[in-house]
Amino acid sequence: MWIYKLSWIAAASYLLSAPCLAAQAPNLGQVATPEEILSWDISISPDGSGLPPGSGTAKQGEALYGAQCASCHGDKGTGNPQEPPSPVSAGPLAGGQGSLAGNQPPMQTVGSYWPYATTLFDYIRRAMPWAAPKFLYSLTAYILHLNGIIGDTEIIDAQALPKVQMPNRDNFIRIYPREPG
Repeated sequence: MWIYKLSWIAAASYLLSAPCLAAQAPNLGQVATPEEILSWDISISPDGSGLPPGSGTAKQGEALYGAQCASCHGDKGTGNPQEPPSPVSAGPLAGGQGSLAGNQPPMQTVGSYWPYATTLFDYIRRAMPWAAPKFLYSLTAYILHLNGIIGDTEIIDAQALPKVQMPNRDNFIRIYPREPG
């Protein structure tokens, strides 16, 4: 019986002291200012809003790809399969056009699966090595060129990139509006 009374006393003392404990919580961090939030918002929409200034061509991006991407994504975006699989092996970026409609598993490459070219730029900027961020347009152009989407001297910038028509763009189901129209 005394254990029962003791548990009630413990519960009551906890409930009575809870507001005091909450008031003594550590004061960590600070509320982000609108300017700080704006500097962290690097999202790029399919219509190109959010793209930074700059430009590049596939020809300019070829050397950068060789230095920064080929070790994982393979020469000319063909993938880098390794036996046994390695943490630095990655799937192909190029090829596979038309493979989504076949009976075999599709190749989900940039040229066969991605609906917007702006998504490629956004993904590279967020997830791939940041060694040379000023060359993102060149690298994006090179990967688009590997997929036969643009020519090797075509200039890609904030105005041209949203206009690039990806091969599988119209084969996605729009669940909510993501682009004008």
